[in-house]
Amino acid sequence: MPSRPRLLRAGDLVRFDGRLHTVVALEGTAVRLVDEAQSASVVMLAHLLSSNDFEVVTSASMRPVVPAAGVLEGFPAKAVERAEWWQRHLVEILTGRPLDDPHGPVRAEYDPAVRSLRQRELAKSAELAAAGDSTSLALIQRMRRRFEDEGVLGLVDPRLRTTSDGTGRTDRRVVEALRQVVDEQTGRSTVSAQVLRRRMERLLEAELGPGVVPLPSRTAFYRLLKAVSSGRHILGSARTRRSLAKQPDGMFGQLTAARPGEVMEIDSTPLDVLVVHDDGTVDTVELTGIVDIATRTLAAAVLRPSTKAVDAALLLARAMTPEPMRPGWADALRMSRSVLPHASLVALDERLAQAAAIPVITPETIVCDRGKAYISETFRSACQALGISFQPAHPDTPTDKPHIEKTLGSVATMFAQYLPGHKGRSTEHRGVDPAAEAVWSIHQLQELLQQWIVIWQNRPHDGLRDPLMPGKTLSPNEKYAALVAAAGHVPVALSAEEYIELLPKHRRTINSSGVRSNHRTYDSAELNPFRRQRSGAGDNGQSWDVHYDPYDISRVWVRNHRQGGWITAIWRHLRTAPMPMGELAWDHARRILGERGSDQVTEEEIAQAAVALLDQAADGPDKPAVRPTGRVRRERKVAARTRATAQPSWPRPAEEPDSSAGPGDENTRGEEELADIIPLEIFDARKEAEKWW
Repeated sequence: MPSRPRLLRAGDLVRFDGRLHTVVALEGTAVRLVDEAQSASVVMLAHLLSSNDFEVVTSASMRPVVPAAGVLEGFPAKAVERAEWWQRHLVEILTGRPLDDPHGPVRAEYDPAVRSLRQRELAKSAELAAAGDSTSLALIQRMRRRFEDEGVLGLVDPRLRTTSDGTGRTDRRVVEALRQVVDEQTGRSTVSAQVLRRRMERLLEAELGPGVVPLPSRTAFYRLLKAVSSGRHILGSARTRRSLAKQPDGMFGQLTAARPGEVMEIDSTPLDVLVVHDDGTVDTVELTGIVDIATRTLAAAVLRPSTKAVDAALLLARAMTPEPMRPGWADALRMSRSVLPHASLVALDERLAQAAAIPVITPETIVCDRGKAYISETFRSACQALGISFQPAHPDTPTDKPHIEKTLGSVATMFAQYLPGHKGRSTEHRGVDPAAEAVWSIHQLQELLQQWIVIWQNRPHDGLRDPLMPGKTLSPNEKYAALVAAAGHVPVALSAEEYIELLPKHRRTINSSGVRSNHRTYDSAELNPFRRQRSGAGDNGQSWDVHYDPYDISRVWVRNHRQGGWITAIWRHLRTAPMPMGELAWDHARRILGERGSDQVTEEEIAQAAVALLDQAADGPDKPAVRPTGRVRRERKVAARTRATAQPSWPRPAEEPDSSAGPGDENTRGEEELADIIPLEIFDARKEAEKWW
């Protein structure tokens, strides 16, 4: 009988109570056994070891290691043949059965139940010697131990298993110098291999002196450079090289979100489509989007000539507001026709009855990069006002927000490429004249994008797979319906007052003429009790909190620090410029007048210049005989941006009647009633569906 092992492990085959058992678990002093009839039993370890008929038939440590498929690929044929030869003999020593017949009869001289391991090894040595292959007992024992530890790979000559880094026998000082040159090349412009070789030579000469280290030949240097710079894109695109350098050295982390809105990511990117602006110019636009990690829902996306802080802040409001159905949309895009829990959500918000199939998600945490639009006071204040945790990513680390990066890339490949005016992601992918193909305006493109997002919500997403059914992919709406049932989620729409909190703000005093904001004067009869009065808030208690919309400078909102709420103050020159005018157009008009050498720029002149600029954009520019100057191009972009935001798409607080009239303006009140003032009403989904975009 073989001696009992010092260790009893799971997987050992033992004989107990007259039957063969397999040890399947060890729990403290209890041993769980399963016999050949698959009957399980639990035996105390002390009772098992003290039993007279207990015997370890085959120890798990004596069983051969199952080789991985293809583990011997790449080795010389003779080495593979020799390893398989050893495997056949060692398996017979350990189990008593041939490798090609694991269920056959056990040979008597190799029976583990009768003969010890040393006896079986001596029998194998004698068998090999009789066959003319003299193999010592020490070699058999050494190969058996390697086979038990490493499997069949341990039977290969160790000299053949050493993995080379591709540098061969090159002097290690040369290798280290070249690696330093390659590391420094990450942020530099792409150069040829000869330039890198010269940099390596100069580095060696500076550190060790000229001629101290033998340098490789031209051919050997190319092989060495290929080995050292593998996966670094050193001789290729500099953009790709910098992108690869931003990836972490270790494994990518994975953030798991269990409920909608737990973690959301926001980012902006230029859209690879040229659009026709309202003044006829053809230019690019920026796409800003916010995506929910848990459901991959593209909660909101807007197109702007360039993204600013107010765009990012108002994007939060759009994600928290139901998306209404637009005229001409297919009935299949309604929320009531989707898998979303429409019936239960309508009970919370009536606007969802006519909403599109995009869930309303309230963000809990926002992850963004360190762009100016996102680290601005406006965006941070918006997050704070909404109770959203603001989490900026690490500097120059796009892998901190991979979901929005991938989603915006999907918009480029699955939406933008199908549009006329597609210009490709770089100059090398650009056609001859994509500007001549551009036909969509920014408003029309936004309408198409909004409808495409609803379709995106119903498309199976590869990142949404059920862990128990990995072959099944879910759509963002299906994932939302599954999570909202498990985690619970109540969409909270923004009120008009909450919208004002998202706007940029500054501190101003209320004078006799009203409030001065960005060189403009705003006034209202509601300001009468507070003129030349202290607010009692802020650092000095003098100034008042004023919020303004850069895309509609027709009015500002003054916080009523005494009674609460907001006071809407109208621009005094609204009659001369009834169209909502952007902050960028106003500043540009002031700069034009300043360049003319005027001694004093008045509000009337600025308003007239701004209106003239907008009229030029509305009428369309004449085709110039020569290439437009930088100033002309700037004017066109300013006008296009202003008109692109001339129709606000956000909830506005209801304005008080005659709020623009100051004290003593009874004679002019009739004129002000005729002014084209856009009403700032509480958000209504049906009205918004008729006037948006």
